[in-house]
Amino acid sequence: MKTCGFAKTLVFFLRAISLSISVAGMAVAGSVFADEAPSKHGALLGAKNTAIPEWFKESFLDLEEDVAEAKGQGRRVILYFHQDGCPYCNALIERVFMLDEVQRSIRADFDVIEINIWGDREVLSLNGKTWTEKTFSAELDVQFTPTLIFLGEAGEVALRLNGYLPVDEFNIALDFIKEKEYEKTTFSEFSRSKTVKADGASDAMIAAPFFLPPPHDLTRDEDARPLAIFFERPSCKRCEEFHRGPLALDETLNLLAGFDVVQIDAWSDTPIITPEGERLPSSKWATRLNIIYTPTMVLFDAKGEEIIRSEAFFKSFHVQSMLDYVLSDSWVDEPRFQRYISSRADSIRARGIDVDIWR
Repeated sequence: MKTCGFAKTLVFFLRAISLSISVAGMAVAGSVFADEAPSKHGALLGAKNTAIPEWFKESFLDLEEDVAEAKGQGRRVILYFHQDGCPYCNALIERVFMLDEVQRSIRADFDVIEINIWGDREVLSLNGKTWTEKTFSAELDVQFTPTLIFLGEAGEVALRLNGYLPVDEFNIALDFIKEKEYEKTTFSEFSRSKTVKADGASDAMIAAPFFLPPPHDLTRDEDARPLAIFFERPSCKRCEEFHRGPLALDETLNLLAGFDVVQIDAWSDTPIITPEGERLPSSKWATRLNIIYTPTMVLFDAKGEEIIRSEAFFKSFHVQSMLDYVLSDSWVDEPRFQRYISSRADSIRARGIDVDIWR
């Protein structure tokens, strides 16, 4: 490979995030998917190992060189963050990347570079700074696997996907990058223009007893509880699956009982007052928050500060863990959600209870 004097335009992105975890602290971290507990503990179920496709780029993790080489070939770079045993990573590879049409599209236009969020290989970022895979992942605040970061011609972040998206949504993301729509609009707006009603989906928003009735004033006072906002829309098959799955379980409902829970139509102009006290149409607030997937669950603390969100396909254990992460204030002392969810799984299993991360 040849290194060129390429503009290091990801500097602003890397400098915008302060490194919150030391190298020593990261060195002892492990994947929630690693099952090394004694047999007397509950079992860990649902973990799935995945072979990295042979057509991924064999990179030396010099990202300036990778971006320059891709540009010279009319291609783009995708950074694929993963961890061992991750069933969501397995779903992305096996159910999306390995589909003939998707694979042809990716291989024709992209170089995919894999980064293990607990790995120790050296990464040279576009600002010339050296990291390990795990400290680089922490620097970019990778909270979920898989996380995909699509880089533009100059190494800028054109799109970031935090979690597994099924094939229809993923194809929209590919089109967004290939057609350079990121230079004209947001992915939220582009996705909305491409989304069609799923067969069998309801034309109405999904009612649930835990949703507070409108109108919605989301400002917080000193007696406020944490806030759970569900961005959904009519004719949303994924929303219906979310309600029939994770949101129908008693453990989820018990956790939600500690929140003020509000449903927002991400596509409507229903007026709301945001946690910052601004009156906005709900669709405009959704765009401002860069809601790219429905359903998206955004969790705020009691002061109205966003803590974490789910903006992809998640099963029950991860949904419940996000709720517990905020409700227990664990985020205050543990900023890395992957560390927290591993500890939570260990704690449950220590009581002799099985943990199924793919239920």
